[in-house]
Amino acid sequence: MKVLVVDDEALARGRLRHLIDGMDGWEVVGEAGNGADALEVYSRNGADVVLLDIRMPGMDGLSAARKLAELDQPPAVIFTTAYDRFAMEAFEAQGVDYLLKPIRAERLSQALERAKRPTRAQLGNLHLQTDEGDGDDGRQHIRARMGDQLHLIPIGDVLFFRAEHKYVVVRHREGEVLVEEPLKQLEEEFGRRFQRIHRNALVAVDQVSRLEKVGRGRFRLYLRNSDESLEVSRRMLPAVRERLGL
Repeated sequence: MKVLVVDDEALARGRLRHLIDGMDGWEVVGEAGNGADALEVYSRNGADVVLLDIRMPGMDGLSAARKLAELDQPPAVIFTTAYDRFAMEAFEAQGVDYLLKPIRAERLSQALERAKRPTRAQLGNLHLQTDEGDGDDGRQHIRARMGDQLHLIPIGDVLFFRAEHKYVVVRHREGEVLVEEPLKQLEEEFGRRFQRIHRNALVAVDQVSRLEKVGRGRFRLYLRNSDESLEVSRRMLPAVRERLGL
């Protein structure tokens, strides 16, 4: 997989190149110091993934990402920055991940693996619709902070949302994070993809494996990509059965 490294600081580019050189299956095919140069280098060399700084002289990373997303075969974009305040703009520009500097090798590896999946821009230009709902007009990521890191979780990776006290647990394919968004708000935004199964839980429709009776009047949903099961409330059972055909 080919990577283009874009940062206005030569030391930052060198560090990213060093990290990538130590990873099997990845090759740096070019470098650039701003957005305009990145577009030029990409037009010559191509790339599967662009590691893109945000604050740069001239054309910044967000503008460059939007230009890349308009191409017939856009690359996946991973933003690399020292500032967390650009996260919303980053996923609106269709970035697949958002790495805060200093970037650790493990975190970079995770982001590169995520970048192997088709992005919304790639799917859109291929005129495809996936079962994960890429045709929705809403957000394509959930933003969550873990310590000093900011994570963007693709909605297509989310298995379920579960309210716990003042937080909502976002269970996804690679683990779980906590967000402070109300469950009701998440249901209103992502109702095309998720089904309310309990007053405290929403489940991704395409991740449901089976509905099983576990006791008198008690039912649980089992998921395809998880060992967990979730209780279905009596009140929500008819709606769950009707929508999921169970």
